[in-house]
Order: sequence, then structure tokens, then C-alpha cells
Amino acid sequence: MYLTPSEELILNGEYGYTMQKAMEILVALGDIYNADRLIPIRSAQIAGVSYKTIGDAGLEWLSDLNGTVSVPSMLNPAGIDRARWREFGISEKFAVKQEQIISAYEKLGIQTWCTCTPYDIQGDLARSGDHLAWSESSAVSYANSVIGARTNREGGPSALAAALLGRTPNYGYHIDENRLPSIAINVEGELCGTDYGALGYIAGGIVGSRIPIFSLESIPSSDERKALGAAMAASGAVALYYVEGVPPYPDAYSVEERVTIEEHEITDVYRMRECDPDIIALGCPHCSVAELIQLRDLLAGKTVTKEFWICTSRVLRDQHPDLVAEIESSGAKVICDTCMVVSPVCERYNCMMVSSGKALSYVPQMCGVDAVLGSALDCVRVAAR
Repeated sequence: MYLTPSEELILNGEYGYTMQKAMEILVALGDIYNADRLIPIRSAQIAGVSYKTIGDAGLEWLSDLNGTVSVPSMLNPAGIDRARWREFGISEKFAVKQEQIISAYEKLGIQTWCTCTPYDIQGDLARSGDHLAWSESSAVSYANSVIGARTNREGGPSALAAALLGRTPNYGYHIDENRLPSIAINVEGELCGTDYGALGYIAGGIVGSRIPIFSLESIPSSDERKALGAAMAASGAVALYYVEGVPPYPDAYSVEERVTIEEHEITDVYRMRECDPDIIALGCPHCSVAELIQLRDLLAGKTVTKEFWICTSRVLRDQHPDLVAEIESSGAKVICDTCMVVSPVCERYNCMMVSSGKALSYVPQMCGVDAVLGSALDCVRVAAR
């Protein structure tokens, strides 16, 4: 991989240990994937935040770093609601370690929003055609598939390295010819809301790491496309997909395979597991304002009798206090900075009802908890019955 003279100096340690290590990470990636050079990025989104997932080893590595990121950079969800962790029975040891991790990132100039949906907070972090270094799987899918930006699914260390250097290796989804669909999926029946998460749950297993293009009877909203991409990234390894007739859209392509997903297959996802939920958790990925409004309307006049979490970013929560107050008047809890997948609290439950295909995939794997899928309306009915 070609390096400019200034990049060579960084690699040789002329700008200090942290920058040298960051360059070593990117050079290693570039060599593995045959990148020709490093390219500038507009922003970075960094996973590897929850103490549950990175532990003391990750904290020690982060604490040794010094420097300042070169581009706008944001953190993924942590393992706690930073303001309400005591309320959820998080140990003080865990909370202290979690704050040390967040502080280590903050010291590097990274925005500690702790959300998987930074595009809901600041729209100019990614625009069509921009090169990015994002690492959270649903955010990567949204950036590539909905916004039309270009990012590979970075690991936490490579996203951090790119943030510090403002560059990433030019390979994978940064290159035009690697962004063409290779499998066409015809979907029968009209879909709505959580149906898109169920579709993604099925499609991810079919597609794997390929790029699908969907033929749908209805046009999905941006939140529905968020749910579709998040589920495919979790049940498969899909980082980019297309929907016929919806921008961004490839000008010309040919596919090697065509499949049909029938309406009953999507319905079957709702029935694939059976357990009695003792917690209902929504917001994987984090809820948008539109999704919060929908939940407020569904919860109006109701009182929940089961633990009911609604995960969103703290920025959106703080911007809409009246909306949050109306939701929480039902007994539901609007949770910030974390989610059901990376929080250790969820391991205390036996069965979780979710409205997300991503959570349906991850909760059993990462929390050891049974999960069942339901629409937002289903979730409210179960929580308030």
C-alpha cells in the first residue's frame, strides 16, 4: 500500500506512539485487503465501549493512548445508562470501570453520545458519497444503504485508528465495483414496521456477506430500512443492500442468484420461539423521535406491569423531555447510553420480547436470554396486560 511521505513519518514514530500504533493498524488492514492507498474520511463511529464486552484489557489499552481525533467521531452504546445505573442494580465497580472507558475515549476528543444511531443526532456526519470509518453493524448498514455513504464494517480499533488519522484504507465498500448487488430478493406481501426486522432476520441467513437488492410491494420508511439493515447485519454479515426504486440505487448491475421470501416466512419469525416475556425491550438500534412518538401514542392511557425498556440516545431524550415524560407516565423506562444487547442487566431475565430482528439474533447469543419478536403494538399489549 502506498504511503505519502507524511504517512511514512507517522508509521516511523515521528508523531508519537499513539499515532504510530494507529498507522500500524491501518497499514496491516491495507496489506490484508490489498488497498492501494489511504483515503480521507468524513467521520468515524467507534464500537468497543461496553465494559461487558471489552473488559479490563480493553480499558488498559485505551488508557495508554494519547492524541486527538482528526475527524468528528462518536461512541457506540456503553453498558450502562450513565445517569440511572443504580436504579438498574448495576454494581459500582462496573459503573466505575465503564466511566473510565468513556473518559479514555473522551480524552481523545471523541463525542461520547453512546449511541448506535449518530445520524439521528447530527445529519452532516455522513452524506451521499462520503467515505467513513464506522464500526457498529447497523450504523454501517444505514450509512451505506440509506445515506449512500461508503464504509466498511470496521472493528473498534481500526475505527479508532481511522479517527485519529482521519484516513482509512481504500478497499471494500469504498470502491465502486465492490458496491454492486449480487443477489435479488423478491418479497411477497406488504410489510410494515417490525415486519422489516423479520425480513432482515431471514434475509441475513440467505445472503451472508453478499449485497442484496430487494423487490418490495411497499416503500419502507427510513426507520424501517434501519430495522431491515440492522437485522441482516446480525443474522448475516450484510453491510450494504438496495431496495428497487429507492435511492441510493446502482445504475447497472447483474445478479447471480434470485430468491423469493414468501409472506408466511415473515409471519413465522414472530412464532419461531415461545416463552413468556418477563422484560420487553425496544430500541435496537436506538429509537428515533418518530419511533418514540409512536410508542407514546401506543402507551397513552396504559400502565405497564412488566419491565419495559425503550432505548434511545441521551441527546434525543434531552431534546424531547415532554415526549419522554408522557412515555414514562405509563411506567415504561426510556433508557439512554446503552441497549439490551450490551447491558449486563439483561442477563437477569429469562425471556425478552423485542421489536427488532437484530435483537432477536443477538440477545440469545450475547445475553443468554430467550427472545421473541413482536410489533411495537404487540410489545405494548404484553407489557400492559
